Amino acid sequence: MTDEIKHKAMKEIRDEVLALTISPLYEYRQENGYYPVVGEGSHDAEVVFIGEAPGKNEAKTARPFCGAAGKILDELLSTIALERSQIYITNIVKDRPPENRDPTPHEIALYAPYLDRQIEIIQPKVIATLGRFSMLYILQKYKADECFQTIGELHGKAVKVRTSYGHIWVLPLYHPAAAIYNQALKSTLKDDFLKLKELLERV
Repeated sequence: MTDEIKHKAMKEIRDEVLALTISPLYEYRQENGYYPVVGEGSHDAEVVFIGEAPGKNEAKTARPFCGAAGKILDELLSTIALERSQIYITNIVKDRPPENRDPTPHEIALYAPYLDRQIEIIQPKVIATLGRFSMLYILQKYKADECFQTIGELHGKAVKVRTSYGHIWVLPLYHPAAAIYNQALKSTLKDDFLKLKELLERV
């Protein structure tokens, strides 16, 4: 797939999400002057990071991970010499849920096909899930045996899955937001990012 075709396909996803009036989050978006957060980064990225849903800062700017959790993510990326321009980062749910509540199963089901298309366009070698919702969705999507395990059991452990374009690795990680008030978890995330670095070096 050429860069031009990838760009066009991503633009189609963005336009469709913008016009997603059937979403239960659409009215909330309009009332607050928010934007959907479709994703950002390289369309040729070896690693795609997938969060859960955008927060307030993200919905105001249409950029993923630009608030407090984003600062932690940037710090973690710098520890393994990765820049945002080298990765792609997105969420399952593209609109902000009220009060930053967890996304509902209905919302995940509605927005997930757009994520599926993004993965097919980029065809990463590694998917790094951020938080339990994205971990569960991706592991179930690719029918991994590990889909019944918790993020506490799976964080930092690479899971091999089969996609339409070949085998790739899924690396479950804690969500950076969880480390804002928990320094111990931040240390765990740093260790897990080192595992991501090792994984990228061998794929």
